[in-house]
Amino acid sequence: MIARGADRAGVSAPAARKTVRRSSRRTDHARAFARELRAEFLPASALAVFVGAALAFYDTGHWHGWLFLVSVLGVCALHAGANVLNDYCDHRSGNDAINKDFIRPFTGGSRLIQQGVLRPNEVLGLGAALIGVGVGVGSYLAFRVGPGVLAFLALGVLAGVGYSIPRVGLAARGAGEATVALAFGVLPVVGAYYVQTGTVTARAVVLSFPVAVLIAAVLFINQFPDSRADRAVGKRHWVVRLGPERAARGYVALMGLWVGLLLLGAGAGKIPPFLAWAALPGLLAIPASRRVLRHFDTPAAQAPAHALTILMHLLVTAALGTMLMLARIL
Repeated sequence: MIARGADRAGVSAPAARKTVRRSSRRTDHARAFARELRAEFLPASALAVFVGAALAFYDTGHWHGWLFLVSVLGVCALHAGANVLNDYCDHRSGNDAINKDFIRPFTGGSRLIQQGVLRPNEVLGLGAALIGVGVGVGSYLAFRVGPGVLAFLALGVLAGVGYSIPRVGLAARGAGEATVALAFGVLPVVGAYYVQTGTVTARAVVLSFPVAVLIAAVLFINQFPDSRADRAVGKRHWVVRLGPERAARGYVALMGLWVGLLLLGAGAGKIPPFLAWAALPGLLAIPASRRVLRHFDTPAAQAPAHALTILMHLLVTAALGTMLMLARIL
């Protein structure tokens, strides 16, 4: 078929086959770059932006759709860039090479460098390009909204890049959980509110706290399977520092903390009282906590708890944003 088509086009069959192979390799490479982004985790950031923008709509009655979409693009670019740079840094530290306990798709990175699909410099370049996209989008928002956006942008970039640096980065120094809470909880919620309104309020900050604790809990449980490799390369996050048994109790504490912050904020009138209903998905914390406590020393058995924690975060943030939108519309 290729030969007959090539003959008609005046091209030799071997040359046509070579062209097809090159095209196939380019397609495979593009798919590998897409896999490296780990896009399945980006809705967490998009929904955090939605929460902040929805609160702004509830408070003001104004919805700036274009600014919301651009905000989602910028935050997701920074999130994806941080994911990719983390893969590169874990390769450079030797972490991913010795990590045999990871649970796909929750932990262990993309593994594309280890599989020989992508070269380390390609992963580094992709991560830098994504951070560049985030910086470009943030600069545009600063031009449209005000220079205050630059503060959120600077903190986001510092968090995303500083988290992963081997041995001296924020994760290695025990600040990774707080960094993720800030970068994927507080900053996108409060930053999105600022983009929509041009101001920051105590209500936006208070609402960001349960979102921040939830995303920190996602990171925290994801660190259990990787902790042996992390300890070996000096990545001393809190699961490594506490040990698996005490860290399991720490996970349960995080589950109670986000619910308490949400209910306390609603009960004290710091956020709209009806948002207390968004704590209902917290019921998923019961089976998740039981599994983590029971299987703290066998991370592979924790996989359902990983899924439940991620689902909890998505359901809570979606509920917060949706309730705020409906309350204003209705």
